[in-house]
Amino acid sequence: MTGYQNTRDVNETQLCTETFGAPDHQPAILLIHGAGESLLAWEEEFIERLVAGGRSVIRYDSRDAGRSATYPVGAPPYVLRDLVADAVGLLNVLGLRQAHLIGMSQGAAVAQLVALDHPDRVATLTLASSTPGGPGHQYPDLPEMTPELRAFFAGEGAEPDWSDRAAVVEYLVEADRPFTAASLPFDTATRRAKAARIIDRANDIAAQLTNPFMIDPGAPWRDRLGKIVAPTLVLHGTEDPLFPIGHGRALAAEIPGARLLAMEHTGHEIAPRAQWDSVVAAILAHTA
Repeated sequence: MTGYQNTRDVNETQLCTETFGAPDHQPAILLIHGAGESLLAWEEEFIERLVAGGRSVIRYDSRDAGRSATYPVGAPPYVLRDLVADAVGLLNVLGLRQAHLIGMSQGAAVAQLVALDHPDRVATLTLASSTPGGPGHQYPDLPEMTPELRAFFAGEGAEPDWSDRAAVVEYLVEADRPFTAASLPFDTATRRAKAARIIDRANDIAAQLTNPFMIDPGAPWRDRLGKIVAPTLVLHGTEDPLFPIGHGRALAAEIPGARLLAMEHTGHEIAPRAQWDSVVAAILAHTA
């Protein structure tokens, strides 16, 4: 399945979008990827299942991702709230009154804030690999990242030569490894092929893998989660090393009426292929 790709002018920047499915299937699903990712984070076969269920789907590259606008490495001139404004601005440009928002990690933080600050634009909310109030804020009642992931961050080596494609591929693969489920073998060949696609499509891979992690998350908003009115589905891996499953449980408990779907054999990642049957069925039911 091939989507329709276009570059849109949104909030004085350019965002690359790709749409799938019949445009009259509204509200559409808007997919918001995590930091360091691009719209390729949402696999076409996964989207195809949503379209087969009668949904129109939109995925897009956030700032500094994929084919969207990029900024000097190490000096992103935007903050998390700008990404929130971009999501709403994109709905405006596309002429959509509402959307079903599905966000992963940083994208889920964006989705939380859209639901809080622009509740009339959100038909439903799906939050994957997320934490109450978004990343960048620490709460002593929530479990810390795993010791293994902490050791990975402590031992991170130097950045690769960004002009050396092979080196950047391996850098991406090794950066991906500690975030996946420890109970399953790491599929190096598949991850390497995905990394190559990400690099070949990026306007500036160095900016993509640097800038989104540097932006200011702004004031915490965990104490506002009880005001979310959009029906909410929380997807969370039982082996998430960055935000252990307690984050997903807390998020579901603090949003009125939210439901948690715990994904077995899943780390800090968008639902792996083995989870698609249950996850797609849950999303289709949630967005019905």
